Amino acid sequence: MDALLTDVSSGYNFSSDDNQAMVAQMARDFAEKNIRPHVMEWDESQTFPVELFKQLGELGMMGVLVPEEYGGSGFGYFEYVTVISEIAKVCGSIGLSVAAHNSLCTGHILAFGNEEQKKRWLPKLATAEWIGAWGLTEANTGSDALHMSTTAVPDGDYYVVNGSKNWITHGKSGNIAVVMVRTGEKGDSHGISALVIEKGTPGFTHGKKENKLGMRASETTELVFDNCRVPKENLLGIEGQGFTQAMSVLDSGRISIAALSLGIAKGAFQAALTYSKERKQFGQPISNFQGISFKLADMATEIEAAELLIMQAADLKNRHLPVTKQSAMAKYYASEVAVRTATEAVQIFGGYGYTKDFPVEKFYRDAKLCTIGEGTSEIQKIVISREILR
Repeated sequence: MDALLTDVSSGYNFSSDDNQAMVAQMARDFAEKNIRPHVMEWDESQTFPVELFKQLGELGMMGVLVPEEYGGSGFGYFEYVTVISEIAKVCGSIGLSVAAHNSLCTGHILAFGNEEQKKRWLPKLATAEWIGAWGLTEANTGSDALHMSTTAVPDGDYYVVNGSKNWITHGKSGNIAVVMVRTGEKGDSHGISALVIEKGTPGFTHGKKENKLGMRASETTELVFDNCRVPKENLLGIEGQGFTQAMSVLDSGRISIAALSLGIAKGAFQAALTYSKERKQFGQPISNFQGISFKLADMATEIEAAELLIMQAADLKNRHLPVTKQSAMAKYYASEVAVRTATEAVQIFGGYGYTKDFPVEKFYRDAKLCTIGEGTSEIQKIVISREILR
């Protein structure tokens, strides 16, 4: 067993502090007041509530990890995981957008931008004056990112970008995007670079908005580039570092999706637990029946196990230690737990769980994305197996 654990002599410390408790209460109160009343309305209409994210920005929840000098909250990963999971307990869509904004676009600039770039973009992102997007995936290159087709060709002080990205969160409403582009040969890990492209740049538009199974209030569209001229000063790091940067960003992002999964699982579990105590059959609450109580026991156990994996990964991030294996384990396990928990929650609700009058059908639809986004469960197994077989 010890061989599977990270060699960290000081061990792990998951104890919460006042900051974490304060952040949890703030996120919980905000979600109950500003999100829960609109959950199904936004879901049915596929509305991306931009103004809600502005409010979240005012509370510091759109720049949780950004240092205060750049307008952020200056918190660590425990607080970040708490924000996402508390919001996702109420609505996975809103939790997903908070996660994507924080960990992908904002996180990429925070990790790899120079000082001028950080001062230029982070204050707007941390306050949600600007909404951020991040572009890696293309129609024909999902997990196979090294064969992307979007190119950036040098032309004086600019790159001329052509191509498209898809499955981009905030692709339409976002004000800024970090985009991975090919500056070298296909298949070359040093042939990809990361460019920051602002909305309004000529040749930069969005394509169709996806009509999704779940996470419907989190906007997903294509990004389209047609001879889009991007200043070379918008290059993050140096040319050819984009793939390495993206893999690092995804290591962190997987903690976000794990936290999102945790929130969805907790929301579905709580709904099922409450219902099982209220719903009566044969003269007693259905929670009294072993068939139901054992389902609840399994759900509760898996949720706590997922949370421990997530906190382990968050602890490593806080201490700036390698997190590739732990983030992949957390994301893989928590996302699968979210799907299982939501499925069992629908089962406990019975016929009512199949209707939109009760919350579990939405948790059921939202949960599936967690096993796909930011690396499928199968990709997580590849990452984990590579790490343990080194």
